[in-house]
Amino acid sequence: MTVRIGYAAGAFDLFHIGHLNVLRHAKEQCDYLIAGVVSDEMLRAVKGVEPFVPTAERAEIVRNLRYVDDVHIEVVPDKLDVWREVRFTHFFKGDDWRGTEKGARLEYEFAAVGVEVVYFPYTAHTSSTKLRRALDAAVVAGEERRAARSGSA
Repeated sequence: MTVRIGYAAGAFDLFHIGHLNVLRHAKEQCDYLIAGVVSDEMLRAVKGVEPFVPTAERAEIVRNLRYVDDVHIEVVPDKLDVWREVRFTHFFKGDDWRGTEKGARLEYEFAAVGVEVVYFPYTAHTSSTKLRRALDAAVVAGEERRAARSGSA
């Protein structure tokens, strides 16, 4: 019997139900699940995003979920390089990648090394992007309220 080693990568910043769902579904489809936590440096370089929660703290949160067997900190952008380090058999991704150029490239590259790409439903109603926008809007509104109070004082 072949051991199914799963890999589910993400920033896991502003951890929410979509993150939990991906990890839960991934664990249901493999014997051993490794969560890839994208480092602060990679988030800045690849996505242009400044994380709210530092890498070590995000990794600690994810490491303590019952679905996760191990955590790998991603410090390179190429998933094939990550595969060379970790040697997973299944790669889990949100279905927002399905049918895209990035998804097709990922499937092609992983097929060459025997890795199956498995897509899960993307949680559209909750995302880190939406949470980040809401936090940014709240900060701006708070600054505007403070400026208005200090201007009228």
